[in-house]
Amino acid sequence: MGLWDHVKPSTRPSTPVAIHRASDGSGLKFTWDDGQETTASARVLRQTCPCAGCVDEWTRQRTFDPETVPQDIRITDVVTVGNYALTPTFSDGHQSGIFRWETLRAASTPAPRA
Repeated sequence: MGLWDHVKPSTRPSTPVAIHRASDGSGLKFTWDDGQETTASARVLRQTCPCAGCVDEWTRQRTFDPETVPQDIRITDVVTVGNYALTPTFSDGHQSGIFRWETLRAASTPAPRA
């Protein structure tokens, strides 16, 4: 066993094989490598943003009231960060959150079946 085996987690988290932004920006749909399909609304993602501007770096306490996020907030853009996360840009201009795959999976719900 090499050093890298001790550094990386023993089980690799699920990763998305496809990410689609709703045409109106209301949320994201994920297809995961385990076959699961989930969705996350723009509002839920904005409410759970993990960035230092939204969460105190020392206490891990949220620094704003999530209920103040508008119901009609939208995702205007999404960029991947390496092979472990993505950063959405929200209609309120916020774009500093790096959402790891595990965070996105936890914030999403099973996608409705067509």
